[in-house]
Amino acid sequence: MSPSSASGIFQTLLLLLFLGAGSVQAACPGLLNHSFPRLQDDKTQNLCDYQGKVLLVVNTASYCGFTSQYDGLEKMYARYKDKGLVVVGFPSNDFGNQEPGSSKEIADFCRLTYGVKFPMMAKTEVGGSAANPFYRQLASITGERPRWNFHKYLIDRSGQKVMSFPSTTAPDSRTLVNAVEKALAERPQ
Repeated sequence: MSPSSASGIFQTLLLLLFLGAGSVQAACPGLLNHSFPRLQDDKTQNLCDYQGKVLLVVNTASYCGFTSQYDGLEKMYARYKDKGLVVVGFPSNDFGNQEPGSSKEIADFCRLTYGVKFPMMAKTEVGGSAANPFYRQLASITGERPRWNFHKYLIDRSGQKVMSFPSTTAPDSRTLVNAVEKALAERPQ
């Protein structure tokens, strides 16, 4: 190799490092390649930011018989977030008109009533043909769509495996806790 070609390679490598190409990151799994406005501040949240984490995705509502699950979801998030769990709430008015409020009203309710600190997205549709693309994808993968508020989807660290849990599965149920702990113990491939 001539000195001029070595110099050219060195300059190219420096340029790549300068442009950020030195930190090669795995491609975001297709399932997570969705962005939503956040509930708390209306900034956009790309779910790819949670790549490599275990996600518990829940469609929520403020005026539902299952609303008290916010407490269990927040406790689960606090207990496992340092191990890689992210609970992500998606308020929806799809079932029984039980989430009629504005983003501010929903955010205030969640924070003041249940101390919710886990990420919440802005109100969206999660059921039927009007469901947002992320929820349509979750329903397609699992064969189960939300039938009511507080339906849960557990997504593994690779963003490939998804489990579905009905609204009646409480956040502290042994079934859900075992599934979360197993997903947290597995390493992405």
